Amino acid sequence: MTITALTTFIEVTDARGHVQHRFQNSKPGEVISYRGVNYPFLSFIYQGAAKNRTGDNMESALALSANAISMGYAAQAVQSRWNVRVDSCSMHPVNFTVGKTLTTEFWLAASMSYDIETVEVLLSSSIDAVGAQAPTRVLTREMVGALPTTGSLQNR
Repeated sequence: MTITALTTFIEVTDARGHVQHRFQNSKPGEVISYRGVNYPFLSFIYQGAAKNRTGDNMESALALSANAISMGYAAQAVQSRWNVRVDSCSMHPVNFTVGKTLTTEFWLAASMSYDIETVEVLLSSSIDAVGAQAPTRVLTREMVGALPTTGSLQNR
């Protein structure tokens, strides 16, 4: 039987793209290098993407133990609406370095909840189907070539 070690790396950035924090959840008390930078340990569980109840948005969550450190990180991320990059990776069994990046996801720290044991940070897709500001983009003939004269586009 083969055991595959998985590690989740999170990188938290502010609205300008400046990195605020980086963490990994595999090696307590150790630092793992990934993408050329170091990720210290933080105890968390990443709960992968799922559609919300109304079906208009994707959500995921980070579950952390309820303590002063994780509560501070969670509150700051949500209040500042920080971006969270989540990389899920398989690790080499011998030297515990990143073998393969399985998924990379980009989220927005939307809200948090907590109880006596757990702090949960709800991560939402950065473009919400309802009420969010989506970046506008105008396509010009110089960018894409001949444009149709109607609103109907077809993929051939």
